Amino acid sequence: MKSLIIIPTYNERENIERIVPQVLEQDSSIHVLIVDDNSPDGTGEIADLMAKTDDRIHILHRPGKGGLGTAYIDGFKYALKENYDLIFEMDCDFSHDPKSLIDFLEAIQDADLVLGSRYISGVNVINWPMMRLLLSYYANVYSRWVTGLRVKDATGGFKCFRREVLEAIDLNKVKSNGYSFQIEMSFRAWKKGFKIKEIPIIFEDRKAGRSKMSKKIVREAIWMVWRLRWWSFLRKL
Repeated sequence: MKSLIIIPTYNERENIERIVPQVLEQDSSIHVLIVDDNSPDGTGEIADLMAKTDDRIHILHRPGKGGLGTAYIDGFKYALKENYDLIFEMDCDFSHDPKSLIDFLEAIQDADLVLGSRYISGVNVINWPMMRLLLSYYANVYSRWVTGLRVKDATGGFKCFRREVLEAIDLNKVKSNGYSFQIEMSFRAWKKGFKIKEIPIIFEDRKAGRSKMSKKIVREAIWMVWRLRWWSFLRKL
């Protein structure tokens, strides 16, 4: 089965040249789609040069910084159009270990959506400040309480979808654009009756570049879970 790893980028020139080769070497079925939001640091130009040397590297240039959620939605639409069977979300900053891709490829054999979980076997997070860790952990507790989605790590961004899941979700109706996007996509898949499986990963905070976390993203997540619950009640998912 053909796999596409979607990697959104904004000012990731310090990481992009290193992570893409490591992703591709995991399995010959893997292709990479870099979704770049017109990075001022030249990430997009570096990606173009890489694509010229390897036909498994693809680039989607966007006109400006549009947010994580819309970057993935555009990537999903590309993947469906190009007939990929498995579609991954993955960060560019090495917080997601490329070697874990093999575990995802194994786990997806008996699941529809595989989530890389930081909290399914203890707390597997390296180099995060305590406040950031507590915010993430209790955001997942809050998400489970509000939505009923019984996964340990609904906010994680390392995941693999079967194409059937993305085909069943109306991608134009997905409203989240920050980290609540991860909750919304898993929630919609769950409500469609797809099988979700979590596998343990070790999450290591980025060593280069800057985090995209903001207060706006946190506020969006707080309110989005209630919207999801309401939409589910009204059968609008």
